Formats: sequence, structure tokens, C-alpha cells
Amino acid sequence: MMEAIKNRYDFVVLFDVENGNPNGDPDAGNMPRIDPETGYGLVTDVCIKRKIRNYIQTVKNDAPGYKIYIKEGTPLNNSDAEAWSYLGVDDPTTLKKGKDDPDLDVKVKDFMCSNYYDIRTFGAVMTTFVKANLNCGQVRGPVQLGFAKSIDPILAREITITRVAITRAEDQKQTEMGRKFIVPYGLYRMNGYISANLAQKTTGFSEEDLSLLWDAINNMFEDDHSAARGNMAVRKLIIFKHESALGNAPAWKLFDAVDVKRKDGCEVPRSYSDYIITLNKEVLPEGVSIIER
Repeated sequence: MMEAIKNRYDFVVLFDVENGNPNGDPDAGNMPRIDPETGYGLVTDVCIKRKIRNYIQTVKNDAPGYKIYIKEGTPLNNSDAEAWSYLGVDDPTTLKKGKDDPDLDVKVKDFMCSNYYDIRTFGAVMTTFVKANLNCGQVRGPVQLGFAKSIDPILAREITITRVAITRAEDQKQTEMGRKFIVPYGLYRMNGYISANLAQKTTGFSEEDLSLLWDAINNMFEDDHSAARGNMAVRKLIIFKHESALGNAPAWKLFDAVDVKRKDGCEVPRSYSDYIITLNKEVLPEGVSIIER
């Protein structure tokens, strides 16, 4: 594996949606996720990771070292079996922890991290290895994302739609109806964290991996457009780079330096230009630099 990153990073992502559903809630009929107490919109970390994985899959197309472990329609056992085959283990159920190969934990972890980008980045829970009594079944990744939350409360609208096509021949005289949920406009903010300590000790997340991650975040909606999601785009990526592996300041202090608010006189925001983004560089602690993308 390549050399792991040596600096801690924290970052802020601003993205927006126009006339679309950024993240449907299956517990609420697939309407946009909302904090019921405040009305602010939410997008889960799992949703954002899916976009990043899809981008990596599209760009790298299973190139060596850049496979995706968690992807639609692919049983995880199939990927796990590659590790067993590589290590010459015929029947993992017969393994006796610490007796067959005391270094097997490390060997399996290293194989999975070196071959699968998303394990190297986000970590993974690999139940096949857990069942084989290996500690490597749970890998904690250096890159962690929080939920994205809208800057202002959102309005989730239910739109009724009709279709010309019919399901059955006897439905000739009926108009079939459907519905979809949209957010007329919403600007969302997501905070993220990258631990150089975990990269060095656990997964080997490298500078090349990091550069690819920034590209994936900036472009995660560009190859993911659909009628359901409307117009979605990443508007700004603000990266805080620490001089040390453990960091030079608490993440919350850095996040507080990024202020996003509506322009005066704008009661109902309908575009990114209705907001002002301010980055207060004067309050940044020593040992932290800023990269804007």
C-alpha cells in the first residue's frame, strides 16, 4: 500500500437541491427527510457515501486497489471470498483464532484495505470475518461524515402526476395518477472529518486516495442526475488542513469559522445566490490552513 496521509483534515460541503428530493425517507412515504421539530431538511451520511462510492466506481471501474466493497447487487460474501482465496484458506469456519495463523487478522485487513477503496476510506463491517472469529471484521475508516442539514427549514411539496401509459387493457378510460415529493429549493451543509491517525494505523488511506475523495465530493451529483432528485450540485468545498496528524484545533472551532446565511430581505430563498458564505480566516488557530474548492 502507498504511504498513509500525515495530516488531519476537517471539511465543510455545501450542496443544494432545486425541485427534487435529495434523500427520501422510507419511514415517511419517501418524502424528503426532515427534522420534525425544526423543519430543517436532512440528508444522511449513508446517502452521501453512496454517491461517493458510485463516483469512484464510475471513474476507476474496478481498477486494482479501487474496487468498491458495498455496491448494489453484489453479495459481500463474494468479495470476502477473494481474501480467503488469496490467503489460501479453504474453509474459514474451521479456523481457530490465534492457532492457525496468529497474523491472519492483519493479513485479511490489509488485503481488504488495499483492494477496496471504500473500506480504506470509510471502513466496513465484514460479517464473514466476524463469524470466523477474526477481529478484522470491523474496520474503522479515517473518513467520517455527519448528516447534512439545510441552512433554513425546507418545504416538502407533494406533486401529483399523471401518465399516459396504462397498466391493464381494461384501464383504457382511466387516467392513472401518481405522486412525487420535491423540495422547491434547499441549501444543505455537511461537516466531515479525516483522521490521519486511523489512516496510518488501520487502513493506509493515502494522499492519492485523499485527492480522489475531493474529486468525488465535488462531482458526486454530476453523474447521478434523475427526475426524482431534480437539480443537485455541490456548490462549495472548504477544507481545513492541520499541520499534525492529531490536529491543531478542535473541529468545532474550524466549523464555526464558516458562516452561511440568507441575504437581507430574502424571505424565501430559491437559489444559491440568495445566500452569503463567509469564511472568517482571522479566527483560525495556528497550524491550520484552508483550501477552497
